[in-house]
Amino acid sequence: QVHVVESGGGLVQAGGSLTLSCAASGGMFSSYSMGWFRQAPGKEREFVAAIRWDGGRTCYADSAKGRFTISRDNGNTVNLQMNSLKGEDTAIYYCAASPPTAGWGKFAPQYHYWGQGTQVTVSS
Repeated sequence: QVHVVESGGGLVQAGGSLTLSCAASGGMFSSYSMGWFRQAPGKEREFVAAIRWDGGRTCYADSAKGRFTISRDNGNTVNLQMNSLKGEDTAIYYCAASPPTAGWGKFAPQYHYWGQGTQVTVSS
């Protein structure tokens, strides 16, 4: 069982930056692909970014390309660096882990373990 915890959310002005972190424990983290999703008020949860278990590939939602960067270290942490933030980036951001058997990518069902989320609010 993998336990996932997000941190780093907060209030930031439009145009600013924020880094979210995701710490995983309880499993073979190095073999799990990781993703970030977000849910804005009144909207469905949407994909933001993902990184393959070995860090060799990443993918991004169109809304995140060029502004967000996902990375993972050799430990149990995955980060989401967010630059040039906009009001529409305001949402609860969730980190999720996908086991080796589920592959990796932008589809939420691939991710079996989810954190509780961290709030990001961008003020204009």
